[in-house]
Amino acid sequence: MKRTALLTIISATICAAVFTGCKGNTGTGTGSSPAKKDGQVIAEVNGDTITTGDFQKELENLPPYLKPMADTPEGKKELLDTMVVRELILQQARKDGLDKSPEVAAKLEELKKRVVVEAFLKKKVEEQAKVSDEEMKKFYEENKDKFKTGAQVHASHILMKSEDEAQKVLKELKEGGNFEELAKKHSIDGAAAKGGDLGWFSKGSMVPEFEKVAFGLKDGEISGLTKTQFGYHIIKVIGKRPAGIRTFDEVKEQIRTAILPSKQQEVFQKLKDDIKKDAKVTIKEDVIKGIGGSAAAELPATGGASAPADKK
Repeated sequence: MKRTALLTIISATICAAVFTGCKGNTGTGTGSSPAKKDGQVIAEVNGDTITTGDFQKELENLPPYLKPMADTPEGKKELLDTMVVRELILQQARKDGLDKSPEVAAKLEELKKRVVVEAFLKKKVEEQAKVSDEEMKKFYEENKDKFKTGAQVHASHILMKSEDEAQKVLKELKEGGNFEELAKKHSIDGAAAKGGDLGWFSKGSMVPEFEKVAFGLKDGEISGLTKTQFGYHIIKVIGKRPAGIRTFDEVKEQIRTAILPSKQQEVFQKLKDDIKKDAKVTIKEDVIKGIGGSAAAELPATGGASAPADKK
């Protein structure tokens, strides 16, 4: 893994800590006790522990494009080092009393509100925003022309820079090696974490040299070495399907994904309307108009209207 990639992971995990909370004993009040941790201890930092459960949460908080980078021995080591450094900073901040400062308390309270609101909305929307099979079938029948495709191939590959390394991996495959495991171990492509799986694709989606081999293989067949501008590929075909209109079962999840956002928006709008229906809400239009404008600058610090000077 390149050093720049590791630095990106560090930045991402430190930023994630701000929003997801630091691991370890983060109690700020007297008498507060650390939450019970999951998993085995993988590091001790001045008496506080980092567990496999903590580490797994860090991995989950990484953006999807960074997760494969942290799935290597070097990446895991760098990620753990980031967690250790953050814990040390947290411990020093506590010694300096920053965890008890009014500024931190205010930010934590604001963050707590956001997290609770987010959890509430997520729960309600997930419970109510369901896409039925009937809705999906109706969408399919009304939009069949959108599901026309040319011939498609479902393939996986192992990509390597060195021809020598590629030859060694090809030899392992011929001797019965597991394609997916070898892809995870050797491939330099972003699909390595998924065993090299590239999903379904049509002609024109890949570089010509790769495409020619992939479409020429039989279902389940593994290629020899295929050289492209990216390096040396070993390609495995997982499935093939002819040109035509994809069946409902083939595109069912694609349709669900297309319909779900509008369903979620409907649920969210109804939720807003329902929750406001019986609430007593007063909007100060005159105050809103003054926010950020010249009127705001004329208001005193208390936010009230200016009283005339007392004449004596």
